[in-house]
Parts: sequence; C-alpha cells; structure tokens
Amino acid sequence: MDANWHNEPTDFGQVGKLPRSHNGGAAAALGSLNITSATTDESLLDLPWHIALEEWPAKNLAALPRGISRHIVRFAHLSGSVIAIKETSEHIARHEYHMLRKLQRLDVPCVEPVAVISGRHTTDGAELDPVLVTRHLKFSLPYRALFSQTLRRDTLTRLIDAQALLLVRLHLVGFYWGDVSLSNTLFRRDAGAFAAYLVDAETGELYPKLSNGQREYDLEIARVNIAGELMDLLEGGLIEDKVDPLATSERIMDSYRKLWAELTEKESFELGDRWRVNARIRRLNDLGFDVEEFSIKTTPDGSQIQLQPKVVDAGHHQRRLIRLTGLDVQENQARRLLNDLDGYRADNNPDLDEEISAHAWVRHVFEPVVRAIPRELAGKLEPAEVVHQVLEHRWYISESQRRNVPLAEAVQAYIDDVLRHRRDEAAILLNPDDKTARLLAANSLDNENNNDDE
Repeated sequence: MDANWHNEPTDFGQVGKLPRSHNGGAAAALGSLNITSATTDESLLDLPWHIALEEWPAKNLAALPRGISRHIVRFAHLSGSVIAIKETSEHIARHEYHMLRKLQRLDVPCVEPVAVISGRHTTDGAELDPVLVTRHLKFSLPYRALFSQTLRRDTLTRLIDAQALLLVRLHLVGFYWGDVSLSNTLFRRDAGAFAAYLVDAETGELYPKLSNGQREYDLEIARVNIAGELMDLLEGGLIEDKVDPLATSERIMDSYRKLWAELTEKESFELGDRWRVNARIRRLNDLGFDVEEFSIKTTPDGSQIQLQPKVVDAGHHQRRLIRLTGLDVQENQARRLLNDLDGYRADNNPDLDEEISAHAWVRHVFEPVVRAIPRELAGKLEPAEVVHQVLEHRWYISESQRRNVPLAEAVQAYIDDVLRHRRDEAAILLNPDDKTARLLAANSLDNENNNDDE
C-alpha cells in the first residue's frame, strides 16, 4: 500500500475553522493513502486501513471501553502506545486535528493529535471514511471508567470542579468548545483531585477573545450535558442515590464563575491597602496560575487603586517544580511535592540554595520512593501520584501513632496496606471489570443504534 505523507501546515496565526477543501479531500489513487501528520510514524501503515473501522480484527485493537460518541471509535496499538481512531468526514477530521495542534501550542490540556488519514478504500475499491488518529493519554480515565463501583458525591464534585477549570483555561485562550461534557473529557488523578483533558474538539472554534455570550452558552451546554450524564449514571446505580443530577450539574456554573471572576475581574481598594496587590497574586498562585502583568489605575482624586490581571497563565506550581527538579507532573501534584520539598529544605538545609536543596530532595525522597515500588505494582499509578500518596500516608500514620514515621517505613506500609489493593490505572481501560465492560458495551451499542436511526 502506498502512502502520501503531508506535514502539518505552519499557518500558526490562523484562527477558527480551516477552509473546506473543494477537491473532495483525498487526491490519491485507488490503493494509496493520504496521511497528514506532524511526525512520520511508518507503523501507521501496518494497520488495516482497507477495512471499515467497526470491522477491524481483534488482533489490531486495544480492549479499551468506548464511551458515547457520534462516530465509530476504536482503540489500537501503535509503536508501544495506544491510539484512538475515529471515522468521520475529512473536513471534520482535519478541523479537529488542527484545533488540537493549536491547543497544544497554547499549552491547554488535551489529547495529542497523531494524523488524519484519507484516501481509504476496501480491496473491492469502495470508499471508506477518513479517520482522525489521536494518542491515548496514559493514566487517564474516561469518567465512566471511574464508576466500576458506586461513586461518592465528593469524588463526583471533584470531577466537575476539574471540568470547570478546564473550561476556564480553554476560554482564557479564546477557545469555544461547543460540546462540553464529561464524555468529551479524560481525567487523570492529581493529588486527591482530578486534572481534566479535552478529548473531542470537533465542534471547537478558536477566536482572539470570547464574548460573554459565547462563554455563557458553553457553560449552559456543560450544565445540560452533565445533568443528562448524571441521570444516566443514577439510573444505572453507579452514583449514590442521594446525588441530585440537576443540582450537581449546577456546580460547574458556580465553580466556573468563581474561578473566572478571580482570574479576570477588576478590584478596587483604597490607596493605603496596596498590600492587596500581593494578596491577589498569592490567591491566583494558590489556584495554580501565574500573573505576568497587572493593569493598575488610580481614580482621578487619587484615593483608590483599580487592579486587573492582564495575562494569567496556568501551571504556576508545575513550572516551579520543573525549574527546580525537572519533574513534569500535574498541577496539584506539583503543589503537594513542592510543600514537601520546602519542608525538606527547612528541616535539613535552610540556608542552602533552593535549587541545590531541590536536587537533594529528588535524590533522597522522590527517587527512593519510586524505586521502592515493586515492578509488578508499577502500573498502579503514575510515579508523582504514588509519591504524593506515600507522603499523605506517612502523615496519616504519623498522626495516628503520634510519632515521626521514617520515610522507608511509610513506603512499605503504603505498598502493603494501600497500593497492592488498588486497580491498575495504567491498564484499567485495557482490562475493565465485568460491570464496567457490560455497561460501556451496552452504551456503545445503544449509541450506534441511535446514530443509525438518525
């Protein structure tokens, strides 16, 4: 099979939808593929693109549960990783591919686009739909995979808060989602909370700045979709009976608006209260955002200061941890590890340079914990989450036993009492439990039947 590889266009300044192709998309002859990709991975050619996606043989597929989708979606192995493949139109596939590329350049949490493949034909010459290929995010969970046992209300609340934060980050860069839902999001554990990643950018548009109406419409879509998803889960017995889907879905409205106000609203105070400038910066840092510039104006009579953040970037703790240690982790994980790092410095080398002390912490705390995890348990959680949980477990048993538990003892206790009993989150989606697999298979079948009816 021949393939025509196309590098990604470099029109980085383009905003919004890419123009629709007028030549019908694939220009390849029968038996050849058109592949648009930022990198050339020739393993793509080993996959059976001449077969309709819903008929792919099991040997090519990764047994991940499929969520609800308007399209046929399958998961496959590629070069040691897992990819998601979605059949759609060429225009939609290219639009979503370029939206995801742009969001990556803007440092927004989203899945990595791999390629758009068109020019597909069966061996009999029949045309097949083009596909969008994205890379599956390791250690991430679709929200339905979290419901293999009844989910507690506070865990559900953390999911919705993570969704609200993702929506704020998207809106700050001018991205209108158009289909906000838990189904279009992946979640990774982040020091007791969750970090949310955009999966589906099919309906998304990128603008220089969103209007209040665009933001509110996205928010209303989120509220309605999440309420429907929670009703579905409640009917299936996968969330506590006392959870009110409508009231719970309203939380994304409150969480979003509070965060948006903290990040963007003007603040006025008396000239003598200039300390509130630093207080505002600290609050934003606590939320995980950096402030690069402030707009400060005084009133005509000089009695008040009006303050407004100008440029606000997410990842404050992540960037500090990377700068000090080279560790690239989730935001809340970075916050927790930095707390331990700062405590380690205060207890051992308070006068030592911060970066030197940070590297000592990596050698004497982070790396020993990671190395202590037995190989057969290494897939349970990603390393940063393991270290965070070890530190939490150490604090817990120290409190309960009223003594300072050594790190090595805490690690062993965590392995024996906690880690051995956890699901393997690197592989949970490859080996879902029977209840989750049945639910997801039924939902996928219902959705495909509904699509056929349409």
